[in-house]
Parts: sequence; C-alpha cells; structure tokens
Amino acid sequence: MKISFLLSYVLLVHAFYGAWCSLGGSLHCEYSNSQILHRPHSVSITEFGAVGDGVTLNTKAFQNALFYLNTFSDKGGAKLFVPAGQWLTGSFDLISHLTLWLDKGATILGSTNSENWPVVDPLPSYGRGRELPGRRHRSLIYGQNLTDVVITGENGTIDGQGSIWWDWFRNGELNYTRPHLVELINATGLIISNLTFLNSPFWNIHPVYCRDVFVKNLTILAPLDSPNTDGVDPDSSTNVCIEDCYIVTGDDLVSIKSGWDEYGISYARPSSKIKINRLTGQTTSSSGIAIGSEMSGGVSDIYIKDLHLFNSNTGIRIKTSPGRGGYVRNVHVSNVKLDNVQKAIRFTGKYGEHPDGNFDTKALPAIEKITFENVSGEDIGVAGLLEGIEGDEFKNICFLNVTLRVKKNSKQAPWRCSNVRGYSQWVSPEISCDSFEESIFPEHSSDCFGLSENNVETSSGLSRSPWLFFWYVNEV
Repeated sequence: MKISFLLSYVLLVHAFYGAWCSLGGSLHCEYSNSQILHRPHSVSITEFGAVGDGVTLNTKAFQNALFYLNTFSDKGGAKLFVPAGQWLTGSFDLISHLTLWLDKGATILGSTNSENWPVVDPLPSYGRGRELPGRRHRSLIYGQNLTDVVITGENGTIDGQGSIWWDWFRNGELNYTRPHLVELINATGLIISNLTFLNSPFWNIHPVYCRDVFVKNLTILAPLDSPNTDGVDPDSSTNVCIEDCYIVTGDDLVSIKSGWDEYGISYARPSSKIKINRLTGQTTSSSGIAIGSEMSGGVSDIYIKDLHLFNSNTGIRIKTSPGRGGYVRNVHVSNVKLDNVQKAIRFTGKYGEHPDGNFDTKALPAIEKITFENVSGEDIGVAGLLEGIEGDEFKNICFLNVTLRVKKNSKQAPWRCSNVRGYSQWVSPEISCDSFEESIFPEHSSDCFGLSENNVETSSGLSRSPWLFFWYVNEV
C-alpha cells in the first residue's frame, strides 16, 4: 500500500519560483528567474535626494524611499532602483515585498563612522554579541519579520569599507560586536543574487531564523587576512540554497550555524535542508565549508556538491565542543576538488569559545551520519584530521571514492583519528585508523547518509507560477 502526503505552501512572489522537494530522502531545489525583477511600483533612490558621489551620506534617502515604498506592500510590492554611482550610507531597514536593485556600476558604500551603524540587542540564540558581551552593531542592510525580499541587480556592489573595523578589532578598540553587511532576521522568501560583496566588517550575509532562502551568482571578496569575514552564514534557517558563488575571504566561505551553547539549546531552532552547489573559492585561515562552531540548535539534512577550493587552509570542517549540545547529522558532501589545501577534511571536537561561564559541560553534541563521496585533492597537507570528543564518539562517518594526493614532503600521517568511528571504501591513502572499517557496500550502506539514493538534483529555467514550496513523503 502506498501512502502519499502533500503539504504545500504558496507564497505570492511575482515571477520567482523556488522549490524544495523531499522524495524518498532526496532533496531537490529549483528556480526560475523569469520576470524576477517585476514589481508594479518602482522608484529611484535619486528621487529622495540621494547623491552618488561617495561622500554624501544617504541614509535618510534610503530610509525615506523605503518608507514610501512600504505603502505598496499590499499592492504587489515595489522596487528601489539604485543607479550607477557611489552611494554612501549607514544602516537601513528593508521592507516586505521589495526588490532592492543595484544597477551596473552602482555601489552601496558602508559608512566608516560607527555612529551610522546603530547598536541592537543580541540574538536570543547567542545571548550576547559574538565578539563582546552585550549588544552589537546591526548590519548595513537589515530587516526583521519580512516576507518576499529580493536583493539583486546587474552585478552592482555592496562595499562595507571594513578595514577600519578590522583595525578596531585588532587593536582591541571595539565597544560592540562588528556588523554584517546583510542580516535578515525571521524572513521568509529571501533572494540575494547577481551582486558583488566587498570588505565586510564582519560576516557578509547572515540569514538568521529564516526560511526559503536563495543565494545565487554572488562574488564575495575580502583580504585573506581580514578577520571573521565569512561569506554566507545561514543560521537557524531552513530551506536554503547557495549556488554558483565565488568567495575569497579571511574566514569560512560558508558556515552553517544554529545558536551558541545554552542560548542556542534554549532557543532550539535548527538549521536544516540546506543545499550548497557549485561553490569556488579560497581561504588561507579557515574552511571552504564549515558547520559550527555555533550549532547548539542542531544542524541536519545538508547537501554540498561541486565544491572547488584552492590554496586554502581547510576544505570541509565540523566544529563543536562540550557545552554546545545540539547535533550535526545527515550531511552529504560530494564532487569536491581541492588544490593545495593544508587539511582536506577536519573534525574539531574541542573548539572552545563559549559565550559565558554558564554553559553546561555535560551538554555534548551528537555528530553522526556524515558522508564524503567523490572527493579528490592535489598537494594536500593532511587528508583527514578527525578529532571527536572522549565519551561522545562521532559515528557513522563515511568516505566513498576519496583520493587525496598528499604532498611528498609531508611529515604528518595522512589520516589522524580520535573518538571518531565509521566506514570507508575506495579511499586513497587508506584510512589507517582502527575505528574505520574498510567496507561500505552492502552491509553498511544504510549507516552512511545518502549512499542509497541520488541526493541532490538542480534544475533552472523552468516556467512556473509564483513561489511554491512542496514536501512529499512517500511510504510503500
């Protein structure tokens, strides 16, 4: 007997379609960009007195334009057009049913005066600013409780002019945690595409407590030594696509998060159903893809495919610690190419960094069902540095068809493992850890997430009606 259950959620977003489908355990994400830019009402930032000379502060112009456009929220939404020029501004709030369009040659510049970045309360899943106790500067482009927001253009630029913030950080002169370039809190239906992000003071793009997020065709750049300039950090968010991005920064290119220690455990909002596809980049201090270290609300159902990382510190990394609690499970990584990477795959079970002294040392994370398939690398320093937690073994870690050519002059063992258990097949160099069985098929394929079916498929250019999100569950 076959039982089918369909839950559909329809969101009226004109001419953009994003869909996730769960079919027998697989995850499917597709979109169409036909008429993505259509809104029935449109204004230019210049109509509100903005001057694109790179000197005039335009915060009021952005605020007034968005206040005006909010009157069209229930009339099909609106577009704010930013033409070519250098548009200096402080932090401003977005609205629902909005397209923020940066034309070719347009640059939104973040002010170098910290007073133009207001201070707000910490996120409840963090309990404090990420760098300092207490409050934090809010992002340049900010919003809360929004629906249907598009930030796009003809490869316009958002430049945080972050060097002054990096200097304040290095010199210990910060009063509050640094701001992101874009942070949307509790938003549904978010698209960020076809833009360049430069020199963020802190993380670049931070969707937190969001669902139905599409990040596509971005270039994100910051100096390799710039502190904590993560590319895209989905945080306690669900149904997220990150595709076709080129990222070179001073920290993780993508970092999946879900809250910090006791605050994340209490808030209990996981990150789940996240797909990262066709990502290329470099980071000499951190990872191409990271999960954690803030993962206390849980992370699951993550699909990473077609990653190319070069001249970097670490390929894929899971970071956690006693006190985090939470879980990381059901992660499938495939089709990865690493060139001149110091550590191809790394698990860190004692990452540290706690918000305060109130965390529960007995709150141990559950790390399980992590699969690496079709991974290749040249000029690798260490193939795998896999360190779990004593008394809290990471389990069902699987490697299938993995070839990592370690540098000839390397004096380190290619694989180092502790408190990690799993399975491997067709791996070179062989995993020389007693806790790994050199066999997956057929007896252990069910222990390895994603090896019994095709996990991720992507298609684009489909002609669809407005935004639809589907979930299908089939039982036989």
